Amino acid sequence: MNHSQRETLCASLPLNPLLDAELAGYQWARNHVGLSGAAIYHLYGKADAPELFLKHGKGTVANDITDEMVRLNWLQAYMPLPTINHFSRTADEAWLLTTAISGKTAFQMLEDYPDDRGDIVDALAVFLRRLHAIPVSHCPFNSDYPFRLSLAHTRMVNGLVDTDDFDDERHDWSAGQVWDAMHTLLPFPPDPVVTHGDFSLDNLIFADGRVMGCIDVGRVGIADRYQDLAILWSCLGEFSRSLQQRLFQTYGISHPDSNKVQFHLMLDEFF
Repeated sequence: MNHSQRETLCASLPLNPLLDAELAGYQWARNHVGLSGAAIYHLYGKADAPELFLKHGKGTVANDITDEMVRLNWLQAYMPLPTINHFSRTADEAWLLTTAISGKTAFQMLEDYPDDRGDIVDALAVFLRRLHAIPVSHCPFNSDYPFRLSLAHTRMVNGLVDTDDFDDERHDWSAGQVWDAMHTLLPFPPDPVVTHGDFSLDNLIFADGRVMGCIDVGRVGIADRYQDLAILWSCLGEFSRSLQQRLFQTYGISHPDSNKVQFHLMLDEFF
């Protein structure tokens, strides 16, 4: 996805009189990266003002945006994150306005600097180790696989799983087939850490050769470390097998658990 596909210019949204006045002078663009269900807007181009991102959603998406706001507030004590400028919630809608982290996504870096891909993956692994080093006892959020399986089952029975978006390995599978295949990989010994939940290349921002921070933290919580490793490993497969291997080596795992990788990739199909 090139830059023109990632964003398209759009009109501003009316929010409330105070916020509308604060946002006057910004250019607005609709951001098309990600599948969260939220409408995401990039606000930029205002003199002497920071770039911003606005998320808006209704119904269950409003709940997801609220979850992200709560986790942003907590995780800022440990990791570099966007700053919350404004949050509003009604019974059915939510709006979250945050600062932007300057830089390029890890995906853009890997595309734009092919000779530096090894160093980019190393930086991602180091950043992930930093996240996973947060004491579990400090984290108030649970995202372990029994909890996420219950959410996945609810989404499946309510017809909310987008089977057209399944990974190539599961092309033409039904949600039920993925559900059954996933359970053949259980049980496995838990290895709980504080996880991001969607540690993908578009959620990690680079500048000056290092990871400057992460975004989209609405799934942060205690889970097996492979929740993050599996998603990043899968993303790197778009570039090369050697980068996938390098991720585990730099992270410090000499013999990756393929069952855990596959389980977490199948679990992610439901969200």
